[in-house]
Formats: sequence, structure tokens, C-alpha cells
Amino acid sequence: MGRKSAKGKEKKLKRKEETAKMKLSLVKVDNCNKMEDPLAPFVVFKKFDRNGLVAKIECKRVGDLDKQTIDWAFELTKTNMKDLYAQSEWGWKDREKKDEMIEHKAWYLVARDNDDKPIAFVHFRFDMEFDEEVLYLYEIQLVPEIRKKGLGKFLVLTLELMANKYDMRKVMLTSFKHNKEGFDFFKALKYDVDEISPEARVFEEGYDYIIMSKLTKFGKEQKAKEDAMNELEENNQEIKEQVTS
Repeated sequence: MGRKSAKGKEKKLKRKEETAKMKLSLVKVDNCNKMEDPLAPFVVFKKFDRNGLVAKIECKRVGDLDKQTIDWAFELTKTNMKDLYAQSEWGWKDREKKDEMIEHKAWYLVARDNDDKPIAFVHFRFDMEFDEEVLYLYEIQLVPEIRKKGLGKFLVLTLELMANKYDMRKVMLTSFKHNKEGFDFFKALKYDVDEISPEARVFEEGYDYIIMSKLTKFGKEQKAKEDAMNELEENNQEIKEQVTS
């Protein structure tokens, strides 16, 4: 039948490598979602005590949260975000947002004061974004009276610690372009516009949101390896073209 070309073998090998990588990523995400408490290794991050604010922080699946806490989180999100949604093409829809917040993959960090009253929460998920394992931040909401005390930054840092601990590639989030306060908050924490964001693809217009991300240590290592491999492939291709020309 003849011998397969080296180019064909290279493509087949690359497909196998990509399939194996995808399977490994799926296993990591699945293992994260099977955990009892992703925050367990970070005991010190279960308490916040700064700038006159004291709070205890718990991490739970949405299915383990009581209805009162879920309803509080929804109402706080509606209070803080309804106007921003109304200014977007999405609009605000109670049912859609509630369904998103109680989806079975949802995890929550909930901060409570000394009276056990909830004062802030984060809705996040361990998930796949295209072919990458990520920790996706869906919501971070604080009651107005406890803002500007460092709790929001502390909660985001907690997410980053978990993402690093469990070898997620990055932490990701979506932000409205017109939410300047939110954009500036994450920009100060070194989040950048992600490569899959419409904002990063100049040929697409009309989007009123951006996708931001921050690589973990694992993500940086993987990107360095991929960049090195891409550079090697480009050099090899140049050499082949020079030989055949």
C-alpha cells in the first residue's frame, strides 16, 4: 500500500495528543466536582478579619445550600445587577438568572458575619471552556455596607488558590463593558481580556460584554510549552519550505 507520509503521521500523533489532553482535562474537572469541600486545604481562608470587618467563609455546592441562602443570593444579585443587565442586549430575566444560579454544577463561597447573616457570595464552577479546564467565576456580590473593605479581593484570591491547587488552567469571568467598576476591579487584580472574548477579535462588533481571565501557575507552564512547540513547528516548516524551494 505504500508508506504513509511523515506529515500524515505528525497530524495523527497531534490528534492523539489533543484527545489525551482533553480526556485528562475532563477527569480533572470531574474530580473537582466530586470534592466535598474544595476550600478544605485553605483553612486560613475560611475567615476574613480586616478593616473592621469579620466574616466566616464556607464553600458548598448549590445543592447543599438552604433555600433561604439561595433566595438571598438571587435577590442580592438582582439588586446589584438588574440595571446593568437592562442596559445590555441580554436584558434581565428572573427565571433565566435563577436557573443559572441553581444549576447543579454551581459552587458557592458564602461569607457570613458574626450573627451568621450572609453578607457576600461567589458563584463559581469547575468546568471546560472549549478544550481547557477552568474555574469560571459567574457572580461575586457583596451587600453595599461592607464594600471597600477588601472582602471582594479576598474572595477572588481564594478562587485563584483553588484554581492553582487543582491544576485548572485559568480563572475566567464575563463582565459587561459598561460595568466600569467591575472591569477596573478585575484589571487591578491582573485579569486581562481573554483570547476567546469578542473584544479580542476585532472583526466582531456589537458585543456589550468581555471575557477576562488570569492564568494559573499550571496554565502559565502549559502556555510556555505550547508556545515552544508552536515555534518549533514553525521553524521546521520554514526549513522544509527552504529545502523544497
